[in-house]
Amino acid sequence: MATGIQGTLLPMGHRGPLRPIRATYADLEAVPSNQVAELIQGTLYTFPRPAPKHANTTSALGIKIGGPFHLGDRGPGGWWILDEPEIHFPDPTAPGEIDAVVPDLAGWKRARMPALPEEAYFTLAPDWICEVLSKGTKAHDREDKMPLYAREGVQHAWLIDPLTRTLEVYTLGAGKRWSEPVSYSGVEVVRAAPFDAVEIDLSSLWA
Repeated sequence: MATGIQGTLLPMGHRGPLRPIRATYADLEAVPSNQVAELIQGTLYTFPRPAPKHANTTSALGIKIGGPFHLGDRGPGGWWILDEPEIHFPDPTAPGEIDAVVPDLAGWKRARMPALPEEAYFTLAPDWICEVLSKGTKAHDREDKMPLYAREGVQHAWLIDPLTRTLEVYTLGAGKRWSEPVSYSGVEVVRAAPFDAVEIDLSSLWA
């Protein structure tokens, strides 16, 4: 289950209205390594590591699109497809602070990012993200992260639910608004933007 934390520690003897202390990147770095942590507009969210079905779907999809698009194996190549990259964006509510998110999968066109950064994070918005939903994270993925991805100009987003066996495909439109999703389910064989150069058998994503 996702936990959103804004610190509320106040100096001893403090008087006046209680104002939450914004979480910072230092708070994110202090989260134990057995949890996933994200920071959005001063709120720190922590999650347990993914359950097996979640991890299976993420890994299977990475294999499906990584071969043809990351490696150019029987496909067009031209992409970096990465598992759980940490991505930093400017926090629009606090100059000098950052938002830090970790999508399950993300992809960058190599024409936009010819080489990987030296740092352990990315500052360039991906061209595509995929979030694999779970009971504990789906509200956070939809309500907190999807607006952030739109704000930063991510062009394509996939939401996959391994429990309901569904794929929702979103494209960013005018005004940085997500399109209505194109939805697929079950054992369909699909061609979904931006990877519609190859077919993906959805049955391979479900444990």
